[in-house]
Amino acid sequence: MTKLGSIKGPAIFLAQFAGDAAPFDSLPAIVRWAADYGYEGIQIPTWDARLFDLDKAAASKTYCDEVKGICAEAGVAITELSTHLQGQLVAVHPAYDEAFDGFAAPAVRGNPKARTEWAVDQMMKAARASAHLGLTSHVTFPGALAWPFLYPWPQRPAGLVETAFDELARRWRPILDAYDAAGCDVCYEIHPGEDIHDGATFEMFLERVGNHPRCAINYDPSHFVLQQLDYLAFIDIYHERIRAFHVKDAEFNPSGRVGVYGGYQPWIDRAGRFRSLGDGQVDFSGIFSKLAQYGYSGWAVLEWECCLKHPEQGAAEGAPFIAGHIIRVTERAFDDFAAAGIDEAANRRLLGLA
Repeated sequence: MTKLGSIKGPAIFLAQFAGDAAPFDSLPAIVRWAADYGYEGIQIPTWDARLFDLDKAAASKTYCDEVKGICAEAGVAITELSTHLQGQLVAVHPAYDEAFDGFAAPAVRGNPKARTEWAVDQMMKAARASAHLGLTSHVTFPGALAWPFLYPWPQRPAGLVETAFDELARRWRPILDAYDAAGCDVCYEIHPGEDIHDGATFEMFLERVGNHPRCAINYDPSHFVLQQLDYLAFIDIYHERIRAFHVKDAEFNPSGRVGVYGGYQPWIDRAGRFRSLGDGQVDFSGIFSKLAQYGYSGWAVLEWECCLKHPEQGAAEGAPFIAGHIIRVTERAFDDFAAAGIDEAANRRLLGLA
């Protein structure tokens, strides 16, 4: 029998909920808020100093033990640390320098070289912090050098994409090695705006980092709906590399005015829109079934992004939605009652070989 996996959850990514007002302005308060809604795990954004001090976590296991204690007191576990914003800055095309500068520390803004060095250092600190916390998965963005050339018009010069992916891999290889030393997977969110935005681009990157054992995927079906990619077949192909899971809904309703590219419209007027769980088109029953089938035993983490619904309503509805989709996997086959045991002689007779 294939080994099935029991998914852990529900959990929630805190990035979209953190704020300056209680209970969203401190870790003790926000984890109690999450626990009250029924979440059993939290994913922590490492760039938000209101919730987490990455410098201190990288240097001090004592601090990390204190953070774990705060979470445990509320009855929740830490699922992963997130460095989405810092990972984005590992590789930035000059066209996005000004737009992405706001993700960086003030001291390195306006200086792309210093900003990249800062981003890499942040990734290394998150590896040490993950080790101190005893985490085995980490979620991030890979950044992008080739994204402005996504559509092949004007024609891309020969070798342009290959050069971009060579450089992306060169920057990430030492980071992947650091996470390997920390016993932690780097789970890249497959996402438009990143050079790794679908299965083909993940394969291009994976090949260039030598099929690194820590190069993994943070699976988020919402981004595949907006690209019109088969998100269930994606699991069939890449399940061995899926080691984190963002549970996020989406819908795609093309019209005579807008399609996949969105027409520069605001989110509410685009054909592809992120929705709160259960309000979109994602087949979560199919997703949870496939992940269980392939032995995924990590966390199911709500990432709330919706252009219509209030975040607290989305959070309140998200925990029971995820809990209702988690499959308690079976330990035996449904037809075991009819099993007759192994009889080699009988088997040979049935096959006409006796």
